[in-house]
Amino acid sequence: MSSRIADLLKNRRGENFDLHEKHLNTQMVRVLKTIGYDRVYVRAQGPYLYDDQDREYLDLLSGFGVFALGRNHPKVVAALKDVLDAQLPDLVQMDVSLLSGLLSEKILQRCPGDLSRMFYCNSGAEAVEAAIKFARYTTKREKIVYCEHGFHGLTLGALSLNGEQVFRDGFGPLLPACTAVPFNDLGALEAAICHNDVAAFIVEPIQGKGVNLPDDGYLAEAARLCRKHGTLFVADEIQTGIGRTGKFWAIEHWDVEPDMILMAKALSGGFIPVGAVAMKKHIMEAVFNRMDRAVVHGSTFSKNNMAMAAGIATLDVIDEEGLVENAARIGEQITSGIRAMADRYELLHTVRGKGMMIAVEFGAPRSFSLKAAWSLLETANKGLFSQMITIPLFKNHRILSQVAGHGMNVVKFLPPLVIGQKDADWVLQAMDAVVADCHKVPGAIWDLGKNLTSHALKAKAG
Repeated sequence: MSSRIADLLKNRRGENFDLHEKHLNTQMVRVLKTIGYDRVYVRAQGPYLYDDQDREYLDLLSGFGVFALGRNHPKVVAALKDVLDAQLPDLVQMDVSLLSGLLSEKILQRCPGDLSRMFYCNSGAEAVEAAIKFARYTTKREKIVYCEHGFHGLTLGALSLNGEQVFRDGFGPLLPACTAVPFNDLGALEAAICHNDVAAFIVEPIQGKGVNLPDDGYLAEAARLCRKHGTLFVADEIQTGIGRTGKFWAIEHWDVEPDMILMAKALSGGFIPVGAVAMKKHIMEAVFNRMDRAVVHGSTFSKNNMAMAAGIATLDVIDEEGLVENAARIGEQITSGIRAMADRYELLHTVRGKGMMIAVEFGAPRSFSLKAAWSLLETANKGLFSQMITIPLFKNHRILSQVAGHGMNVVKFLPPLVIGQKDADWVLQAMDAVVADCHKVPGAIWDLGKNLTSHALKAKAG
């Protein structure tokens, strides 16, 4: 049998789920089949996916924020072809590459304050690992402070800073000297760092799990407290950065100048994994302080030419197509449009977010018939109602979205930054229809709720 990719895709089309069930994560296959997400996607363009029946789907998940430019953007494709055609010497290791220098120049021009050095890796989790190591070495302190409900990755060091217990259970012991404080609580932060023994405070400007926004003065005052106590302020912009929130960096909404910015996801252009840390000069020079320490931390495939070219092309597209401004404009249309529905739908409680990072939160209803149905779901599994939004959005309206976190009735939208007016209208019309159906008891959506309840109770019993 031919191993040419084109032949494999043609001859073995449709075997996706069988192969995964046999060789990869069987439980993921079960989840997708149970909730009706078992589609076979065969192509993608921009914000749209197409299945083997040529049905079009609007992707509001965007690979957890990877596809800021949508999929298969022609300018990024062209950049990658240029690299392949040039037959460049890649990953020589005993060398420094031109493209990594050029990408660094572009990124640092967009960074606030005096960030002037870059470190590259392959993922957001690796960027977090680097930040932990760099902060400890620079300050000669061990302790790291992070926020409850935060998410910073799933490798062991990054996992030690995760504020959601579901990701940590069974993987301990984790790194010592890592302390959680409540998000938006300056008193708790100061109490944690006031002894001048904390290396870094690592925080998402907007928390990804739940899309929790900071109070207006929180991040700026947190940065001031860190400076006061010799603690490095590290902004984890792995999901929020590169235009997602209607500013290039989310911290720009609050005029904050961190000591390090962590990035990944969107920088890839949706093709080649890349992560990075932008930092102040003194941090880089503290870690790599002698010639014999020039390779004291690194990553084998970091700075590879394909990743660097994808990053350069991504930043060019963001500028040329005005995607930061588009994220602010279209994101506000979607947020305000859903918010306007709250007066008509008692289950819809709040809508929050910035740019193309949007959360729709549902809560307990007032009317008796809805209360009983809601209580049944919440008793079976807290946060189950949110799946009664995401599943009909997908099955009835071909919109792919996600629940914002475990045990919460929050639906999260992370659209590609390239979506336009047609897509915003698509989202608003679909949300109006799905939320309206949730207020009809009995009804088809509540039949779905009964099935979800049954699965949840069986899972608990098992």
